[in-house]
Amino acid sequence: MRKWADRKGGVAATADGFDRSDAGTLANRGDQWLAWLEVRAFSPRTRRVALDALRSFLVWAHERALTRPEAITKPILESYQRWLWRYEQAGAKGKPLSVITQRHRLGAVQRLFAWLCRENLLPGNPAADLELPRKPAESLPRALAREEVAALLAVPDVRDPLGVRDRAMLETFYATGVRRSELASFDLADLDRARSTLTVRKGKGGKDRVVPLGEHAVHWIERYLAECRPRLEVSAREPALFLTGYGERFAAGYLGNWVRRVLVAAQIDRPGSCHLLRHSCATHMLEGGADIRFIQQLLGHASLETTQVYTALTIQQLREVHTRCHPHGRLKQNPPSVPGAEPAA
Repeated sequence: MRKWADRKGGVAATADGFDRSDAGTLANRGDQWLAWLEVRAFSPRTRRVALDALRSFLVWAHERALTRPEAITKPILESYQRWLWRYEQAGAKGKPLSVITQRHRLGAVQRLFAWLCRENLLPGNPAADLELPRKPAESLPRALAREEVAALLAVPDVRDPLGVRDRAMLETFYATGVRRSELASFDLADLDRARSTLTVRKGKGGKDRVVPLGEHAVHWIERYLAECRPRLEVSAREPALFLTGYGERFAAGYLGNWVRRVLVAAQIDRPGSCHLLRHSCATHMLEGGADIRFIQQLLGHASLETTQVYTALTIQQLREVHTRCHPHGRLKQNPPSVPGAEPAA
């Protein structure tokens, strides 16, 4: 597979065609800013998003002969913002960019010019007063019912070694609420069998945390390590906990598509994939009486407000409070026997 990829030649970076005739061009300043992000230990995902946003802006500016930061003004940036709003994605049947994508691209431009001003490379910041589009309200998928979770976990054929591996990964998703990128990054050394925990290294925001597994996930991980992983291990130098059929680490994008296929196989027609299991983990723990701060630590949220979005009040809890507190929430044992007093069957 590696030799085939090398023959394709797709691993080598190609020239982007931007003006880098001197250090003061917009493209060179962008390269310096990206290098600064790396020096400041921003996560690879953050740098990748910043790179994509910067390339979009450079393409737009290059088409309009705007090659130097000094030539960028606030009206020009507002014109770029309107262009993003009108932009239609290629191959998406005229679908516009989402508001989140627009905010990411404009936010990267804002941070670039703020950095240029801090480094005294630009006398003024044209993006200082740029107003971003309003952030849309969070619309998270409804958590799976426990019966749906059971049906999902029953999809892998555990008589097959790969089925044992798949069951172990699904159990880990549901038990810990980790993101797909975090599950893909787990190494064997991150598993503490004595304490039944996993250590998430450099999660979102570059922070580490320890998450408990629970007896179900521990059982299937132990079975995977005993029956399946030795058959998949091609090189002893591969530290990944979960291995593909090629003996390599999973890609986060593949895990998302795979969970989506498992949901279809379980006849669960619901948007989402790995994040659906993350939301279900938090919701079911909240229903079981867990404090929201413990759920915040489990999910790795820096802000408690983010956790409150994931663990919105469930209908089960609302029904219990309504029954306990509303005057007509509970039928009395000896209701008055007057016409119309009895509730309809």
